[in-house]
Amino acid sequence: MSSPHSARNGGRPDGPRAHDDLRAQLDVLTTEAFRPELAEIDRLPTLDIARIMNGEDATVAAAVAAELPRIAAAIDATAERAARGGRLIYAGAGTAGRLGVLDASECPPTFNTGPDEVIGLIAGGPGALVTSVEGAEDSAELAGADLAAVKVTADDTVVGISASGRTPYAIGAVEHARALGALTIGLSCNAGSALAAAAEHGIEVVVGPELLTGSTRLKAGTAQKLVLNMLSTITMIRRGKTYGNLMVDVRASNAKLRARSRRIVSLATGASDEEIEAALTATDGEVKNAILTLLGPVDAPTAARLLTASDGHLRTALRHAAPPRPL
Repeated sequence: MSSPHSARNGGRPDGPRAHDDLRAQLDVLTTEAFRPELAEIDRLPTLDIARIMNGEDATVAAAVAAELPRIAAAIDATAERAARGGRLIYAGAGTAGRLGVLDASECPPTFNTGPDEVIGLIAGGPGALVTSVEGAEDSAELAGADLAAVKVTADDTVVGISASGRTPYAIGAVEHARALGALTIGLSCNAGSALAAAAEHGIEVVVGPELLTGSTRLKAGTAQKLVLNMLSTITMIRRGKTYGNLMVDVRASNAKLRARSRRIVSLATGASDEEIEAALTATDGEVKNAILTLLGPVDAPTAARLLTASDGHLRTALRHAAPPRPL
């Protein structure tokens, strides 16, 4: 029979033996390893500490590079689900959860996604973004409840994020989603992690011990941010949210983005300022549509129809807009 402590901690027993077991688990994690050569870092000049940190950060990109084949496979599978209306859902605790929420929150202004197309879930709810919620990361059941609240389907992709690869919330999210037929990705920073084993696509970016022992907001957090950048950005590229390297689905919600919209149309078409203003006015500020009216050349209603028929892919719409070549 479980004790009140075990019920409160997601079914995990509390007490000295449990703490010893947890310590033993942490001792074998690369991200938790102690580095004796840095034991007196606090006695160094500030510039020396900064140089050491900078050198540590420089190793992260290489660790991500080692996982690129697995990252690419996960992205292709995600894009396939997204093409049929599936959502991208991140789930994590602490720093990992905050990074997922950050990446999700930046997709609407960058790619004009709906608020429910990319979702970030953090253990403990929105309040955990700024305040630690004790014990939330230890509950796999909480992850299942959070995913149930957003009504996960088989078309969705769920990404569990955990530096250690052993966080119950992240593992629980992946297991719950996989049972529903959703695509699952496990992103961790330790080899042989339980999270990667639970997911269809395991990504393990091994960045090594941290500058501050166990402070995974450092190299591990940087690695996770880089991978999440790839997952969302390349998925959106595959969905036709860009034209070359131009953000043609940008949402012009402020003065800076309105100026960026005009610049994107200019870079894509080479049109004059007057032509750009007329095209954006005719298409209600839709950058992709404006480009199509200028390069097609077609009118605004035709541009909208062609883009709908092309599932939002501007290159495809341009091919359909081009007049047939004479025989």
